[in-house]
Amino acid sequence: MIEVERMKISAVIPAYNEGKRIARVIEETDRYVDEIIVIDDHSEEKVRSHKAKVFRNDNNLGYIGSIKRGFRKADGNIIVTLDADGEHDPRHIPLLVKQIREDKADLVFGKRNDVPRFSERVISMMVKGKVKVSDSGTGFRAIKRDLAVDLQLEGRCTCGIFALEAHQKGARITETPAPTRRTDKPRGMAWSHLAQFFIVLKMLLKNKKHIDHGWNR
Repeated sequence: MIEVERMKISAVIPAYNEGKRIARVIEETDRYVDEIIVIDDHSEEKVRSHKAKVFRNDNNLGYIGSIKRGFRKADGNIIVTLDADGEHDPRHIPLLVKQIREDKADLVFGKRNDVPRFSERVISMMVKGKVKVSDSGTGFRAIKRDLAVDLQLEGRCTCGIFALEAHQKGARITETPAPTRRTDKPRGMAWSHLAQFFIVLKMLLKNKKHIDHGWNR
């Protein structure tokens, strides 16, 4: 177990064209973490902040590519991921990291009060049979850094696969309530979830009995 006083918390925030929203997110998050890593996914308007380390992708890498780069850039023992649009409330960060600090979990999901997309709810139901969390599609999480950098995250988004791959590596996974906030960001149809459904299904079938104990807590 890492000593509590030596634990450093990093926030990783992937951002794409969130210049008008991310300033508030950075300001609020700064109260609860030791460093903030923003991965600007080649936005039209560059992200600038004196309270965050901003890394700009030369090309658009998408959410998964950006979040994996953020994991590598982070220095903290614990990494918290949250979205740049302000939906996730940074006040819940202490609750997310609490069970990791106490060495009771390696990955903690922030359970949303409302999952807006039907496709996300379906994927979470699929995953729940393997991993005992009800909202595996949330982007609000706390995870040990050494586990985070070991994840391959092959898919169109992190829905389902984040929890499944961590489970396959023997991680202790749980969740805690983290109600979301309303944002003015329009939400279109998440067509990527159609492909994600089959990726998660294939992962469930292929790894039905497989547990990789190669990751050392």
